[in-house]
Amino acid sequence: MNQGFDFTSAANISDERDIYTPARLNAEARVLLERGFGSLWLEGELSNFSRPGSGHWYFSLKDSDAQLRCAMFRQKNMLVNFAPKDGNHVLLRGRVSVYEPRGDYQFIAEYMEQAGEGALRRQFEQLKIKLAAAGLFAAEHKQALPSLPKRIGVITSPTGAAIRDILHVLKRRFPSIPVLIYPVAVQGKEAAAQIANAIQLADQRKDCDVLILARGGGSLEDLWSFNEEIVAHAIFKCTTPTISGVGHEIDFTIADFVADVRAPTPSAAAELVVPDQQAWLRSVQVMQRRLLLSLQRVLTTSQDSFAWLTKRLQQLHPGIQLRQRAQRVDELEQRLMRSWQFDMEQRKSSLSIRYAALQSLSPILKLSEARGRLQQLQTMLFNSMETARHLSKSKLDIVVRALHTLSPLATLSRGYAIVTDANGVVISSAGSARAGDTISVRLGKGQLIATVSKIDDQL
Repeated sequence: MNQGFDFTSAANISDERDIYTPARLNAEARVLLERGFGSLWLEGELSNFSRPGSGHWYFSLKDSDAQLRCAMFRQKNMLVNFAPKDGNHVLLRGRVSVYEPRGDYQFIAEYMEQAGEGALRRQFEQLKIKLAAAGLFAAEHKQALPSLPKRIGVITSPTGAAIRDILHVLKRRFPSIPVLIYPVAVQGKEAAAQIANAIQLADQRKDCDVLILARGGGSLEDLWSFNEEIVAHAIFKCTTPTISGVGHEIDFTIADFVADVRAPTPSAAAELVVPDQQAWLRSVQVMQRRLLLSLQRVLTTSQDSFAWLTKRLQQLHPGIQLRQRAQRVDELEQRLMRSWQFDMEQRKSSLSIRYAALQSLSPILKLSEARGRLQQLQTMLFNSMETARHLSKSKLDIVVRALHTLSPLATLSRGYAIVTDANGVVISSAGSARAGDTISVRLGKGQLIATVSKIDDQL
């Protein structure tokens, strides 16, 4: 006897199944992932970074073995304090989620920072403790700065803002003092070695009475060349007094602690290294006035003494003795006058010698020579800047032409188009679209909004 299939039982079994739709499955998977992992940290390299008009950020975070789709919405990325780009190594805090319409597994970032800042700060503190224990920061090793250096050495980048600030301050305060620049890189892999070598060279040559280490402000990573141990030991071994003028007032480097004097900025270092020329001139004038007053007091005292002696002689000299000793008195009076005149000539001669010495030390001649040299350097600087400007303009023109050749807009102007779906995702295959979908067609000028009526993916 043939047994038939019980369709009624099959229908009942089907009614008891819990059948998921893709949307339901994606929604529940999202909830499980978000609750299962909670908030966590990720570290990796940015790639495929994009900023659509919505203000949200979309990118991938990758390491050597895998990559993960990520999104950071506008309300959160507005708090990021740097401009991320492909290749940046970053730390992210956020949660694992699922983009339900496509079922994509992704990471929603809520906070982003550049990786390495915290590691650099720890490395800085460790090196600071190590060098302090070795005695490199000890006060007994600090040298006093010269009151008026004959020549100033500046170790910095020849094209940075720091050297311009230093030269401007030195010109304003004491332009007659020459400045010797030791050009070095102040950022990058080779910077620390160049700075250390420049310190050693300047100390060996003894061309300068004081050295300024200078660099403009920046992040901890930007200033790291002045935190290298090789630079710290070079400063410590340097017998020439050193001033560290690195960064802004809130920035501190290892070089600041090892140097003889720390200045908050490059301009402040220039202020410390030279006195104010006008103050010096006023001091010389004060000394000159004191000398003249002293001479006048000596002359007045001598005159008073002479007048007193003359009066006393007249009081004690009776008429008879006066007649008998008149010639002696005249002789003594002439000797006194000659002695007084001789003393006056000696004092005048001494005053002339001192005045000539003061004149020989006058900075007017040196100021004139320095002005001539400054004008020559300004002309050379202007010519160099013009040459660099023309060269940069030529390079920029070449890059602009190359960029225009590679521009996607130039490709669109030749008849090509970029097709995206309603979510802004580029459609590169006919199989990625469905009949009835709304699509956007970007042309060389403007765009078209169309509806897919037919799909042919055989071409």
